[in-house]
Amino acid sequence: MEENYTAINWNNIEDQIDKATWEKLTEQFWLDTRIPLSNDLADWRSLTDEDRDIVSKVFGGLTLLDTLQSQDGMSSLKKDVRSQHEKAVMNNIEFMESVHAKSYSSIFSTLNTPSEIDDIFTWTNNNEVLQYKANKINSIYQNGKPLEKKVASVFLETFLFYSGFYTPLYWLGHNKLANVAEIIKLILRDESVHGTYIGYKFQLGFNELSETEQEDFKNWVYELLYDLYENEEKYTALLYDKVGWTEDVLTFLRYNANKALMNLGFDPLFPDNADDVNPVVMNGISTSTSNHDFFSQVGNGYLLGNVEAMSDNDYLFHFDDEN
Repeated sequence: MEENYTAINWNNIEDQIDKATWEKLTEQFWLDTRIPLSNDLADWRSLTDEDRDIVSKVFGGLTLLDTLQSQDGMSSLKKDVRSQHEKAVMNNIEFMESVHAKSYSSIFSTLNTPSEIDDIFTWTNNNEVLQYKANKINSIYQNGKPLEKKVASVFLETFLFYSGFYTPLYWLGHNKLANVAEIIKLILRDESVHGTYIGYKFQLGFNELSETEQEDFKNWVYELLYDLYENEEKYTALLYDKVGWTEDVLTFLRYNANKALMNLGFDPLFPDNADDVNPVVMNGISTSTSNHDFFSQVGNGYLLGNVEAMSDNDYLFHFDDEN
């Protein structure tokens, strides 16, 4: 006889972090169609061909990674959830990753011609360095152990995205492409929750391992990070050498690699901290967003008010050895 199908009961929750994360994510809900990207056209036309090429390519790369996260990442992680509530949170994350991926196409359709868009996706789908990191992460999603998949997800969301995020944050700091950057800031706000939540779930499983297993696994984590960072150096040079930003972007990447490790409960690897990052970009990385009247831009009088900004400490989880 088949077992009864179980209805999810949000009044009986094993882990209150699931409920808190669900509420945070639903508070933060947004759609790219509510942001007036066409207001950035004058700024876009003022950029050099070289600068426009970099913006287009970084968004192509970000589209690829968000496609990976929405199509394979979350479905892979959902196979190993501890509860129905955790699966519900993962469903929310999966949908928002699809929103993120679509958002870049909204940017393309506003700023780029159809032939330029075709060129962007051709470049994205065939660039060896970009494809290396996508395939490296996806191979873990397809073949890795549950904890390995969580590490891959945290590294993707808290580290690998940031070589692309640097560009719109840089232009925001120079008073250009404000609405494009607003989408990035909304994505950043989501990713900060995703990375810390999945990092928290990783820590629950990691703390159940023996000391020997923990040490072996930690070595695997750092080896993966070294491999991804080495590839990211190549990707960053490919994008930014021509405008002289490579070293600044690498500093930004190392800073965020450290944050990814901290989300997993590990010590930072690199000496870089927030003070070393370009202050113009660091100012833009704030998870607060502008108070755009998003809905009135599309003919609706509803005002989307400020969503409470998430501070760096909101999603820091600490565990004792007993837990």
